[in-house]
Amino acid sequence: MVGALALAACSSSSTTSTTTTVSGTSPTTTSTSATASSTTAAGSTPTTSAATATAANVPVTDQVRSELVAAAAALQDIPVAQFSGLAPGLTYYGQDKTTGTYWAGARLVAAPSSDPSNPTRAQVSTQDEGSYYVFSKPSGGSWTAYAAGNVGPGTACPVTIPPAVLQVWGWPAGSCRPSGV
Repeated sequence: MVGALALAACSSSSTTSTTTTVSGTSPTTTSTSATASSTTAAGSTPTTSAATATAANVPVTDQVRSELVAAAAALQDIPVAQFSGLAPGLTYYGQDKTTGTYWAGARLVAAPSSDPSNPTRAQVSTQDEGSYYVFSKPSGGSWTAYAAGNVGPGTACPVTIPPAVLQVWGWPAGSCRPSGV
C-alpha cells in the first residue's frame, strides 16, 4: 500500500497567506495578501492511488517529518520543541513529476505541557479542527509551509496543489486538506 503525507495547521480566519521556508535550520517567513503517501503512527498506510502519469506517493521518512514540523513551527513562530510530531493518519507526501516539486499535508501534534493549567502556544495552535498545513518543496529547495486550516467554503486556499497530487492523495479537487479535516 502507498500512503500520503498530511500536515498540521492552525486555524485562522485571515485571508492573508503567510509562508515559511526552512533551509537546514534557518527559517525565513514572508506574508502575502505532492507523489503522496499516508502513514499512521503505527506505520500502517491507508490505501490511496500510488501514482498517476504526473504524480506519485512518496514514503515519509523521519527526516521529512522533522523538516515539516520545523517549517510549520517557524510559520507560527513557535519553538519546534513545543511539538512532538505529526498527527497519525493525516500526513500526506507526494511529488508532482512534471515540476519535480514535493508536496505534503499534515497536522502537527503539540508536546505535553509541564503545567496543564498553562497550555503552550503549540497546544493552543493545534486545538482547533482547522489546524492543518500544506507544504511544498521544489527539487533541490527547502520546504515552504502554508496554513490551510482556515480554508473553508468560500475561502481560497493559500496555495494551489496540483490536481494530480490531490488525485493520488484521494483529496477532493481544488482542496487544501483531506475530506473531514
